[in-house]
Amino acid sequence: MQITYIIIISIITYIFGAFTKLKWTSMPNKYIPLQNVIIGFISGLICFIFKVESNLLTSLVLCLSATMSAGGISDLMKIGKEES
Repeated sequence: MQITYIIIISIITYIFGAFTKLKWTSMPNKYIPLQNVIIGFISGLICFIFKVESNLLTSLVLCLSATMSAGGISDLMKIGKEES
């Protein structure tokens, strides 16, 4: 079950990332957390609709926390590279 969440979130993130790169080439970084919330919400709904998780709240919380933590880890990696 857990790998299914990762696959769904990865596919949705790839679609959003490709769309963002094609349509908004100069998108400010301040909108990335909002994009992560939207990705988590859509992924949570998809996981609930396809019965990966039977509880909507659990599905949304799992996907939102996964996308927000991935964004935080990405920011931490960028900060580490800038300080080096």
